Amino acid sequence: MPNSSQQLPGLLVQLDDLRYQYGGPGVPARTPHVFIYFLTITNLSDRAVHLLGRKWIIQEEGGETIVVEGDKIVGEEPKLLPGEHFSYNSFHVGSCSATARGSFHGVDQFGEKIHCLIPEFEMRIPGE
Repeated sequence: MPNSSQQLPGLLVQLDDLRYQYGGPGVPARTPHVFIYFLTITNLSDRAVHLLGRKWIIQEEGGETIVVEGDKIVGEEPKLLPGEHFSYNSFHVGSCSATARGSFHGVDQFGEKIHCLIPEFEMRIPGE
């Protein structure tokens, strides 16, 4: 399939830190739990990559599944040579604990569609 994406060996995602905050300015009362995650994407492959977007799948404890897809990664399209990395942080606001996983997608230096998986991690409300 020429249009399919291949997982690129050596293109890795790591959860560096996960922080929790209850409420705050602009946080809706119905979804008061804020989970702030810090990720690093490291290119240990043998080719340059250009990351163009992401897909997140968030499974809330109550059973609801939220899928977030879009262009760019926190407003950027990182270009990574072999050995380079890109770090960023973002957040999820919810009404309960949840599990997150997903992928980043883009193209390699040859124009081939590639992706890498975001390892699953738990967003837990302290004390639960």
